[in-house]
Amino acid sequence: MRRLGHFLSDAWTLAGPYWRSEERWRARLLLGVVIVLNLSLVGMSVLLSYWNREFFNSLQEKNAEAFWALLFWWRQTDSGPMPGFVFVAALYIMIAVYALYLRQALQIRWRSWMTREVLDRWLADRAYYRVALTDPGTDNPDQRIAEDLRQFVDNTLALGLGLMRSVVTLFSFILVLWGLSGPATILGITIPGYMVWVALIYAVVGTGLAHLVGRSLIRLNFQQERVEADFRYALVRLRDNAEGIALYGGEADEKRGLRERFGAVMGNWWSIMVATKRLTFFTNGYAQVAIIFPFVVAAPAYFAGRIPLGGLTQTAGAFSEVQGALSWFVDNYASLTEWRATVLRIRGFLGAIDAARAAAGTGIQAVPDGGDRLVLENVTVSLPNGRVLLEDASARIEPGEAVLIAGPSGSGKSTLFRALAGLWPFGHGRVHAPAEGRLFLPQRAYLPLGTLRRAVCYPRDAAEFGEAEIREALETAGLGHLAPRLDEVEAWDRLLSGGEQQRVALARALLLKPRWLFLDEATASLDPEAEARFYELLKERLPGTALVSIAHRPAVARYHQRALRVRDGHLVAAPA
Repeated sequence: MRRLGHFLSDAWTLAGPYWRSEERWRARLLLGVVIVLNLSLVGMSVLLSYWNREFFNSLQEKNAEAFWALLFWWRQTDSGPMPGFVFVAALYIMIAVYALYLRQALQIRWRSWMTREVLDRWLADRAYYRVALTDPGTDNPDQRIAEDLRQFVDNTLALGLGLMRSVVTLFSFILVLWGLSGPATILGITIPGYMVWVALIYAVVGTGLAHLVGRSLIRLNFQQERVEADFRYALVRLRDNAEGIALYGGEADEKRGLRERFGAVMGNWWSIMVATKRLTFFTNGYAQVAIIFPFVVAAPAYFAGRIPLGGLTQTAGAFSEVQGALSWFVDNYASLTEWRATVLRIRGFLGAIDAARAAAGTGIQAVPDGGDRLVLENVTVSLPNGRVLLEDASARIEPGEAVLIAGPSGSGKSTLFRALAGLWPFGHGRVHAPAEGRLFLPQRAYLPLGTLRRAVCYPRDAAEFGEAEIREALETAGLGHLAPRLDEVEAWDRLLSGGEQQRVALARALLLKPRWLFLDEATASLDPEAEARFYELLKERLPGTALVSIAHRPAVARYHQRALRVRDGHLVAAPA
């Protein structure tokens, strides 16, 4: 019970904020309408149970007038005026359609709000980057945002509304069933409303057995979400790195890796199938027995002449409604296990985000208080395993200065680059940096999804720049042939070569005109002549921009005034 309470608390932690958000009144109104419509369906079911009794009584009595009136018009009965079936059915259909439509409208609004909120939290304080470094157990954030949030909203509404409807159905039909079933004497004991107690015992026994049979599905559904996401992620990586795989001839290894991941999907799926088979044997058997069971229980009264045929069918129908309401847990057990797995995955993901954001001020602290200069103050850079790459580094870079950071491969230059950007959490010390006007160009230029115009202007809004500015930046960077394609939507990171992508990054720098420009092997894919032209353009077009470069080619040094060299874990000033 304690675990159930903890789980329900987690579910409310996820759901509650939406119902207290800026959309709360619209959401509550929409939910209220959906609830009213669902309760109306219960009322219609009660009405249909009485209509069903009168209809079958008319058949038993061979009363054609009553038969046709109950189908197409209305008839005065012992229960009061009874509308014809065509009116009842039309109203039932109308209510059912709008109950579903408005529930779906609520689902999409709720999912949209949750997606925006989770994206805001994931992207804030660069939590997305830190989570990937510090919490590898939080797998596949894309799947948790795109799929788990959808499932959580859908299942929460479906299960919540279904439970509410079952509770109302239970109390509505208990009254009907209690009045119809009468007392029964067993072993000298008179039991009033005996059919109600029979339905209760039947449902309680079924619920307990369903939990025993199907409880392994909770763990298996959680595991299935993870292995499915792992397999999908491997396929995406293959697509994104198709050229490198093709050049290495790595198809056989990729196939082995994909088969291993898919094997995990299939292995867990077979386990789910076995568990589901056991649960389905039970639930289907339980449902089939429930069809005939009320007739068996009520048949003695019918054969004794105490109730007519219509009364028998109404009694059986009311019993089925009560038993079905009491069996809500049995009928929804598989959905409940999926819902629980989804709640656990989302809570784990949000917990990792919160931990990452809480730790944003720890480790190496990037403080935007450097004024017009960049200052490293006793910075120690480590790897996640604790190995120190750079110890107690201090340096100062003035505005407009060009400084080269050099050193052997693996010495920690790129990790220092990340620390300068405020990304790297492992280590300690402070980086005092200008608050604005910084642009970082990594070795692999990032090109976002969408048009080439968006890629050139990234991360600024393309609407901030004129057509002529963007075209001139492309032309200057040696990509004038792409200017007519500015508004084409392509996978530009796969369509352009590595050198062309770095030229897009150059065009981006020329367009954004940062006061501080940091480059980490940003010209590695260019030939020496193109690299020289790259730096000449930066010096010519951005004369007041401070330039901090990481590069291996000695020729790059002449475009810098001095160097900071990484030697034996220390940062040493040296001539460029």
